[in-house]
Amino acid sequence: MSQTKYIFVTGGVTSSLGKGIIAASLAKLLQARGYKTTIQKLDPYINVDPGTLNPYEHGECYVTDDGAETDLDLGHYERFLNVATSQANNVTTGRIYQSVIEKERRGEFLGKTVQVVPHITNEIKERVQLLGKSGDYDIVITEIGGTVGDIESLPYIEAVRQLLWELGDNNGIVIHLTLVPYLSAAGELKTKPTQHSVKTLMESGIKADILVCRTEHQISTEIKDKLALFCNVKREAVIQSIDASTIYDVPILMQQEGLDSVVLKKLLLSDENTPDLTQWKEFLNRHKNPKNEVTIGLVGKYVELQDSYKSILESFIHAGAANEVKVNVRSIHSEYITQANFDEKMKGLDGILVAPGFGERGVEGKIKAVQYARQNGIPFLGICLGMQMAVIEYARNVLGLTDANSTEMNGNSVDPVINLMEEQKTITNKGGTMRLGAWDCELRENSLAQKVYNGKTAISERHRHRYEFNNEYRERLESKGLSASGTNTKTGLVEIVELPSHPWFIGVQYHPEYKSTVADPHPLFVGFVKAALTHKKQQSNASLA
Repeated sequence: MSQTKYIFVTGGVTSSLGKGIIAASLAKLLQARGYKTTIQKLDPYINVDPGTLNPYEHGECYVTDDGAETDLDLGHYERFLNVATSQANNVTTGRIYQSVIEKERRGEFLGKTVQVVPHITNEIKERVQLLGKSGDYDIVITEIGGTVGDIESLPYIEAVRQLLWELGDNNGIVIHLTLVPYLSAAGELKTKPTQHSVKTLMESGIKADILVCRTEHQISTEIKDKLALFCNVKREAVIQSIDASTIYDVPILMQQEGLDSVVLKKLLLSDENTPDLTQWKEFLNRHKNPKNEVTIGLVGKYVELQDSYKSILESFIHAGAANEVKVNVRSIHSEYITQANFDEKMKGLDGILVAPGFGERGVEGKIKAVQYARQNGIPFLGICLGMQMAVIEYARNVLGLTDANSTEMNGNSVDPVINLMEEQKTITNKGGTMRLGAWDCELRENSLAQKVYNGKTAISERHRHRYEFNNEYRERLESKGLSASGTNTKTGLVEIVELPSHPWFIGVQYHPEYKSTVADPHPLFVGFVKAALTHKKQQSNASLA
C-alpha cells in the first residue's frame, strides 16, 4: 500500500463514552484482517503529560517501554493489539505548546507572529503523521480527547479538518462516537443530542463519515434511518454500540455491526480477508465460563476510582482467563485499615495485592496487610510501593528495626531501608524525572521469580518510581530469609524480593500490569492467581478434614 490511511475518532454529547475502547476494537479488527495498525491519543489538557496528575482526577498513569508517562487509553491499545506503544502515541496540548514555544525561542519562525493557526495546528498535524511516516503502519487511528464543542479541543478539530483536506479523498475518515440516550419517562431513545453533536462538528468544517452510537437499548431500523438522514451519513455507517458485559466483547460487537467493513470501503482498502479472531474468542470463552473463582484483596489508597488501578484490574481478567478462574477483586482502602476492622477486611481472601502509590497516606495499612499475608501463608504480590512496604514490614517485624521506613514517608528514619536514588536527590521538578520505562532485570537461579517467568534468567519490565531498595540493608535482610531474587546488573538495584519460606510471596519494584495483554497475560499475575486458587483449595480441604 503506497499511502498510510488515517482514521480520526471524535466524541460528542458527553465524555466517557469509550472512544478508546472503540478505537482499540476497530484497530483489533483491522489488525485481524492483516493490516498493520496503531492508535494514538491527542489529549486537550495543558499538562505536558499525565505523570503529575492525581489518579482521582485522571485514573492511572500508563507507562510505555520508552518511558513516556501517558493516558490510560494507551493501556487499552496495548491490551487489545499486543503491540507496544511509545512517546509518539500520546500527545497533550501542553506538549504541543511547549514544542511551539521552544521553536519560537530558537527563532525558527523568523520573526512571525506565532498563532494557533497555523503554528499550533501545524504542530498537531506533524505529531499525527509521525507514526504514519515511519513506514511501519498501513493505518493510523487517532483518538481526539474531550468532546466536540469543548474550547480545548478546537485546535485539534481544526488540525483534523486541514489534514483531511491535505490527505485527499479516501485517505482519511472521521468516526464520531456519540450518545443516544434513553428517556424512561417517554420510553424511547432520543436522537436530538447526536444531531446537535454532528452539527457542531460540521460547523468546524468536518463531516462525520461514520456514526458510532452508544446506547443502553437496541437502536431500531427507524432510528438508524433517521440518524443517517439528519446527520448526513450512509445508512450502513450508523453503527450501534450497545452496553456490553465486558470491554472485550466490543470488537465482536463492532464486527457484527460491520464497522471494519465500512471503514475499509471508505478508505478504498480490500476487505477480502475476514478477521481471524479465534484466539480472542477463546479468551472470551474462558473468561465467561470459569471453572473456579478466587477473591483477591486489592489494598490501595485510590480504590474509590476503579480507573486508578485499571491495568491491575485488567491483568486479573487476563490471568483469570488463563487459569479458567473468575477473579473477584475486593477493594480495601489502606487508609481505613485499623486494628478493630482488620480481621473483617482480610476475611476470606485467597490472595493479597498491595498496590502502587505515592506519599505517606495509607502506608501503615499497607504494611499491616503485608504482615497478615506473610504470617498467614496467603499468596502475596506487592507492586512498586507494595514491594517497598514488604521490605519495611520485614525489617520492622523480623529484623526488629522498629523505625524502618522509606525516606519518602519519614526523611529522618533511623533505618531507611527504602531510600531516594542518588541521582534523584538533586531533582526539584516532578514531571518526567522518575525512573521510567523498561529496565532489565536478572533473575536468581531456582527462585520463585524464575519459576514464575517460565525459567527465564533475564527479563525487561516497566518502571515508574523515585525510591529504591537500600542496598546497605540487603545482606541483613537476606540473612533473615528475605531473598533479593531479581537485580538490575548495571545499577545493582534490587528489582524483586521474595520469601522462599512462604507458599507464594513476591514483591516487584516495577509495574508488571503495564505489559499484560489478552494475547499475552503477564506471568506474575498468572502465577499469583494460580497460587490463590491453590491456597483456596487447601483451605477448603483443611476445613473438610
